[in-house]
Amino acid sequence: MGIADDAVEIRARGWRTLAALHGKIETALEKALQADHGLSVVEYTVLDALSRQDGWHMRMQQLGRATALSGSATTRLVSRLEDRMLLTRVLCRDDRRGIYTELTDQGRALLEAARPTHDEALAKALAETEQVPELAPLVEALHRLPQLGE
Repeated sequence: MGIADDAVEIRARGWRTLAALHGKIETALEKALQADHGLSVVEYTVLDALSRQDGWHMRMQQLGRATALSGSATTRLVSRLEDRMLLTRVLCRDDRRGIYTELTDQGRALLEAARPTHDEALAKALAETEQVPELAPLVEALHRLPQLGE
């Protein structure tokens, strides 16, 4: 194997390790959020992303980027959450073709109830994953990331 092949293998191994860490964390979050609040990870992500916006709304495209979903998957997800009365769609005042998505009071309440569950499950998953030698360096790197407001 040449130097170029070694570099490709190192990147591929790094990506597989990152995917393994993501999978372990997402599985832990999914179990906890579903069991305690009837939310999937991506549903929680939508509610959380909307809660962080000025005016509590986002365009559908922005929401798709925040959740890493395609346009059609974002639309289906928003429809499901709208059916549950957790969010609503509003026409953009400046551009009638634009649609915003906003949290409802019920959505905000569910997010606030689910946030401690999410945070606790995340902390537990990271602590457990830190014990896996192959994943420990990635968890340590996460801990070194700057916190909001720093």
